[in-house]
Amino acid sequence: MEREAWCEGCGVTLQTVDPDKPGYVPASALERENVICRRCFRIRHYNEIATVEHDSDAYLSLLAEIAKTKALVVQVVDLFDIAGSWIPGIHRHIGGNPLLILANKVDLFPQSVKRQRLKEWVDRMAKELGVKPVDVVLTSAAKGFRLREVADAIERYRDGEDVFIVGTANVGKSTLINRLVQRFGAGDDAVTTSPYPGTTLDAISIPLEGGQRIVDMPGIIRKDRISEWIPPRELSAAIPDSEVKPKVYQLNEGQTLFFGGLARFDFVTGPKQPFVCYAANSLYIHRTKREKADEMWERHRGGLLSPPSDPSLLPPMKRHTFHLKGETKQDLVVSGLGWVTTGSQKSIVDVWAPEGVQVHLRPAII
Repeated sequence: MEREAWCEGCGVTLQTVDPDKPGYVPASALERENVICRRCFRIRHYNEIATVEHDSDAYLSLLAEIAKTKALVVQVVDLFDIAGSWIPGIHRHIGGNPLLILANKVDLFPQSVKRQRLKEWVDRMAKELGVKPVDVVLTSAAKGFRLREVADAIERYRDGEDVFIVGTANVGKSTLINRLVQRFGAGDDAVTTSPYPGTTLDAISIPLEGGQRIVDMPGIIRKDRISEWIPPRELSAAIPDSEVKPKVYQLNEGQTLFFGGLARFDFVTGPKQPFVCYAANSLYIHRTKREKADEMWERHRGGLLSPPSDPSLLPPMKRHTFHLKGETKQDLVVSGLGWVTTGSQKSIVDVWAPEGVQVHLRPAII
């Protein structure tokens, strides 16, 4: 190659030597005005996904560069998985720059849930994590919900400076950016999007009027989210893409719920009570007796209990035991999958998830 160039879809440096490495394009493609790599071309035109090894340390180094400039930092989080989509130590990476939080995927929540309550919940959680955002805006990039409010907030808080948009993989960051650049008049479909984590490989700079820019930073891969372990072709069966319909189960002591072949919920001891499941509507939830659960798991995981169709792709399952006081309703969260809202009576439950995936208890969000 005679000149260094970058893919306008994912930000990776283009190369014409090795078709198996990121950034490959045929040499003739460099003559085009807008050049994208072969991977982005296949994603855009054939919805084909090619996985790429990601270097989290390199991503964090890119993030640290933000502290050296004056800019507005916009962190996009997945409202359906706040803890799993938060960038750990974000306040240490951005220096003294202001932080605006965009809570994406609000469309997944039932219409009955008050949006103001969700906003206050995100703001409270951010402060518990050591961050005082200038504002929190709820949005849905996929549905185009509240985009004008998002654009107005960015314009107000950036004060004429550059905008860096950051987030973990698969929070809808690139989809949101494409919506924003259209609103700011900076072009159409500037960034390649797909449902698979890690589509953006390097920082992508999109010019704005006045010489400033929107910079799409690559998504940080968090392996403690179960969604990062699911094969691309099976993501749609496990990741919600429309308003979630809660599923209520009146469980007796000694009953089990299987969430496909991804997670397991055991009601160990306690009086009969309701447990409400919030997960993708397409995810198969199966109830059985706990005494039969081990046998069923071994026989049907990868078949009846799927995704995944190939359980060997996931780490071994690990049990997490919770002693619930029953004073208030709480959420048992499996990061990247969803949560179970517990009953209001004292009980003991076990949650099984792939080893390394974050499982935690929080005050009920709904």
